[in-house]
This record gives sequence, C-alpha cells and structure tokens, in this order.
Amino acid sequence: IKKDYHSTPISDKLKSLLTIAGSVQKGGKYVTTEQVEHAKSLGAADKEIHDTVLIAAAFCMFNRYVDGLNTWAPQDRQVYVERAKMRAEDGYANMNLKK
Repeated sequence: IKKDYHSTPISDKLKSLLTIAGSVQKGGKYVTTEQVEHAKSLGAADKEIHDTVLIAAAFCMFNRYVDGLNTWAPQDRQVYVERAKMRAEDGYANMNLKK
C-alpha cells in the first residue's frame, strides 16, 4: 500500500481516503472539494473523512515535532520487535522510565 495504493487490492473508498490523507500531508488547503465528493460518492461518511483528515494532520504534527527536537530512533528493527512484545505483555503503565 505504501508504495502504490492505487494498484493495491483495497476498496476504492479506502483509496479515495488515502488520496485525501496524501493531500493533508502536503497541507490542509490541498484537500479539494472534488476529493471529498469523490470519497462520498464511494460511500465515505463525513465522520470517515473527518477522521482521515484528523489522523493525517496528527501524524504530520508528530513528525514535525520529533524532527524539530532533532530526536533519534534506533535503526535496528529488532529493537522495535522486542519493545512491541514487552508493551503487549506489560502495557505502558508499568514502564521503568529513566528520570
């Protein structure tokens, strides 16, 4: 999906929502009336369009936030695999955070 969602076997409705999300990624004013109307014609409800815009905008904000703080992330994928297992088993409430 990430490389080319247009040729991925997903619904046309989801493809239209991903198009809206891609426009949000460029900037909110890039979302067009035509994109919204197209999504609606494929069965997307106002709430689904709203949530698409909200989630895309939130991810843009999160990415700019961590970029602005010049944060780093481990490059070793295994770190995330192990961390996911720990979070699934222990949750977030019992994390031992360094102070």
